[in-house]
Amino acid sequence: MEKKILVVEDDVSVRNVLEKAFRKNGYTVQSAESAEQALEILKQENIQVMFLDLKLPGMNGVDLCKQIRKDKPNAIIHAMTGYTSLFEAGQCLNAGFCADYFVKPVNIEVIYKAAQDAFERLDTMGQK
Repeated sequence: MEKKILVVEDDVSVRNVLEKAFRKNGYTVQSAESAEQALEILKQENIQVMFLDLKLPGMNGVDLCKQIRKDKPNAIIHAMTGYTSLFEAGQCLNAGFCADYFVKPVNIEVIYKAAQDAFERLDTMGQK
């Protein structure tokens, strides 16, 4: 099974670091700089593991989580945030829209472990 990850991040340097780290570890990576772009990708690709910034231009990450959850109820969504939007991250987590959240700057090893765990959970659930 091809292990695909969607990274949604408007900061190009953060997006590039995440893309490189995931690719280096054998994942196929799609990336978007906005929620709208992410939704377009998800219409065309079957991606079940996502890492997304909560502070995005246009539609914010919380609304993006809600939209993804409607279309892909079993997707594993990880939110990334700065300290200023920890309240939003908590809301997202408590409402069941995202599986976990990470405070930036994110530790690549922690993010990689979260991706590994997400794919193991999908395998257990029989989701490919």
